Amino acid sequence: MIPSNEYHPYFESYIGPLSSREESIAELMEISAQSFVEMLLALPEEKENYRYAERKWTIKELLQHINDTERIFQNRALRFSRKDETPLPGFDHDNYNVVAQGNDRALQSLIDEFVAVRQASITLFGSFSDEMMKEKGEANGHLISVRAIGYLVSGHQMHHQRVFEERYL
Repeated sequence: MIPSNEYHPYFESYIGPLSSREESIAELMEISAQSFVEMLLALPEEKENYRYAERKWTIKELLQHINDTERIFQNRALRFSRKDETPLPGFDHDNYNVVAQGNDRALQSLIDEFVAVRQASITLFGSFSDEMMKEKGEANGHLISVRAIGYLVSGHQMHHQRVFEERYL
């Protein structure tokens, strides 16, 4: 369990339950990715562009969001692990999604990208020493540790997987 002072309270539901598990951050990333990919591969084609409500993202857009966000988390973790003290800005995930045009891509392409991005996360977090994992930095105006970001990678994806299961399937 990591102390709650290593991340903003907003992320408690993403990080808290995972940080008390026995698996390493990299193992959690592998486990959560496997179940997510299995769910996506079983998705009927007619659901790929489904929105459960007006102005909500489609499954493809949600997957694009997960891919983009994980890349941003990787950058933050790398910089903080290297003692980069530069405060990092937030990002407008809605604007990213409009510009990314995930609906214009094949679902399999987005799944392949997710697998590649997640493998990069697993490799990156597997390279960090215990000391690097404890490093902290400022992102979007809030302090966060490298290890909290590691849990956040899986927690964010698992949150959206639950949304998929509850509202899209």
